[in-house]
Amino acid sequence: MQDILVVVDMQNDFVDGVLGTKEAVEIVPKVVKKIQEFSGAVLYTRDTHGPDYMQTQEGKNLPVPHCIKGTEGWELCPAVAALCASDPVDKPTFGSAKLGQLVSEMNKQETIRSITLVGLCTDICVISNAMLLKAFLPETEIIVDAACCAGVTPQSHHNALAAMQVCQIQVKN
Repeated sequence: MQDILVVVDMQNDFVDGVLGTKEAVEIVPKVVKKIQEFSGAVLYTRDTHGPDYMQTQEGKNLPVPHCIKGTEGWELCPAVAALCASDPVDKPTFGSAKLGQLVSEMNKQETIRSITLVGLCTDICVISNAMLLKAFLPETEIIVDAACCAGVTPQSHHNALAAMQVCQIQVKN
């Protein structure tokens, strides 16, 4: 049995860049500690957009160019990047089908007991990937460490945590 930690979108643009928040900055040391102390596999995701971002549906709904591939904002924040031993899963959407496929393959090799998610943003990409992982592995315990997540706003962070709990995702602090 194995446990997996998924570090969601701990990128410069979301921490202290164009879409950063003080709450995002505050969780960085907690995320670093979680990675350092985690005894299973650690996977990372990276929000990834192209130069055509403003022409995409997301760009029309959130007209703030961010995480453009190859820019400093797209890179993992330095404290997290220093611990990243594998290539992040680049994802052009909130939830990553590639991540779901990857954990499904890992589960075939060795049963996954739990998947814990940390990162940004609770109310967009963390919830999307938690729900997606629950769909790919419905009998695997999916956990969100709320103390290692931050949302667009504190209220939307709490709303997302409540929504995930209703969907049988374990929310822990």
